[in-house]
Formats: sequence, C-alpha cells, structure tokens
Amino acid sequence: MTYLKELPLAALQFYTTSAYPCSYLPGRTARSQVATPHHLINADVYGHLLRAGFRRSGVFTYRPLCDGCRACVPLRVDVARFSPNRSQRRCSNAHRALSTRITRLGFSAEHYDLYLRYQARRHPGAGMDRDSREQYAQFLLQSKVNTRLAEFRDEHDRLMMVSVIDILEDGLSSVYTFFDPDAKGAPLGTYGVLWQIEQCRRLGLPHLYLGYWIEASRKMSYKAQFQPVERLRAGRWQAQDEETPERDAAPAAGSIPGAGDAP
Repeated sequence: MTYLKELPLAALQFYTTSAYPCSYLPGRTARSQVATPHHLINADVYGHLLRAGFRRSGVFTYRPLCDGCRACVPLRVDVARFSPNRSQRRCSNAHRALSTRITRLGFSAEHYDLYLRYQARRHPGAGMDRDSREQYAQFLLQSKVNTRLAEFRDEHDRLMMVSVIDILEDGLSSVYTFFDPDAKGAPLGTYGVLWQIEQCRRLGLPHLYLGYWIEASRKMSYKAQFQPVERLRAGRWQAQDEETPERDAAPAAGSIPGAGDAP
C-alpha cells in the first residue's frame, strides 16, 4: 500500500552534474548527484535523503558521485555514546561565557560581515569572500526544512560565531558555521560542534550530522575527533572502526530508500 506521505519521496528524480574542480583535493574533478524537484523536498523527505548521504546547500540537495573517487564520507556523531576528550573539555570551559541566541532564518548585516571576514581569512582564494548578499542568502538563508540560526556573543556583546542548523526527526544537521577569524584561544569551531551535540541531548535526538569527511583533507580533519563517530558506507551507517568490503564501497546512483529510480 502506498501512503500519501510517501509520494513526494517516490516522485523524486536524480541527475548527475557535469564535472567541476574538486574543492578539497587539488587536481581532482568532482560530480554531484542532485535530487529534484526542490519543492517536494520537505523535512520528512530531506531526513530520508540525509540518512542516504545527501546534504543541502540552500534548496540544492546533493551528494558526491565522483568518477572513480569515494573520498567524501558522510559522518554523524553518536550522541548517547559521545564523551568529550580532555582537549574538548578545555575548549568548552574556555568558551563557557559565550551567550547564545536562537533565531529563525533571516538576513543580518552583522552576520554577513562576519561571514565575509571568515571566508577571507579561513578560505582565501575560494571566492566566497566576495559573495553578494543574494549569494549569501541563497547559500545559508533558503531552506525547505526546520532551520535555525544560532549566534554566539562574548561578554562585550561582540558577535563571535554563527551556526546554521537543521532540526530533523532523528538529529540535528550542522549546515554551516562561521566565526571570528581573529578570535584567540580555544577553537570556536570545535566549541560549536560541542554545543550542537549538547543541543541534541537536550532535544532527545540521537545524532548530529556533520556532513562529509575526507581523510586526506586538512579542512575536514576536525570532524573525526568527535568520537564515537559513524560513517555511511555501502548504504549502512557503521562505527568508524568497522570494516566495509571493497566491492561495496561505492553507493549506487539513486539508491534512496523508497525513492524512484534515477533517470
């Protein structure tokens, strides 16, 4: 029997993009598999896609599907089993004075200015430090799911960090975080992940989805530090130390539970 709530997922179509330069591994090209149409991807549908290894950028829902490369590995934190290590506990203590305010999606000139400074210092040459307000909004402020902005301020009311977070049935999804690149001391990015793990606990949610991890990319290395972390391999979420047969390493295009076949 087909239920009405299942129809949007079954009606999805998937296409593969043309090759483009990889943002993380120099000299390589990448492709993405994209789920369409955008208007059918509500919170329930996106939850299915997220568990199948997809992510979103604005209303654009995708997963890597590169030729001969499976370096991008979806990660999520097992919240119930997570215990911070000594360095992470020091980080939490260092930033315990930060105040947090949760808001709905909306443009803030203060947020936008911090975003440009962050991009210019942390990702020079990527071009995102020249994003217009419209590009910034398309990237972070457009969503078909339950999304919130979390802003963090110091004792002088200076904006230190902003996190964009999706709230889903089985966890939080960390969409993007940017912070003051001139901040001293313990890393704000690490604190942001620890704060999100704590929010999962308060909401009774079992997972924090961290997006993609690439072992060879220094930009991604921090994601594997929140143990125990689970990886999506061959369509199954598993502990990081589990073995996956080589023949099962590559996911099949369009292999989404309950979804229609890819064209």
